[in-house]
Amino acid sequence: MKHLVDLDERALQAARDHLGTQTIKATVNAALHAASARSVEKHDIDASLDFLESFDFEDRSAAWR
Repeated sequence: MKHLVDLDERALQAARDHLGTQTIKATVNAALHAASARSVEKHDIDASLDFLESFDFEDRSAAWR
């Protein structure tokens, strides 16, 4: 599917440099994939932290003394 959008040329060039892409299409697609992956990772991290928070850990601060 094609979309007509206005792009910030400086941001596009910075993204190209960062992502190592050559075309606008490749740059936009790589940026979209990276953004969506971060969203999934953040959700996974939040879920993991919530899971760890549910544990009642034993205080072992003096275990090696």
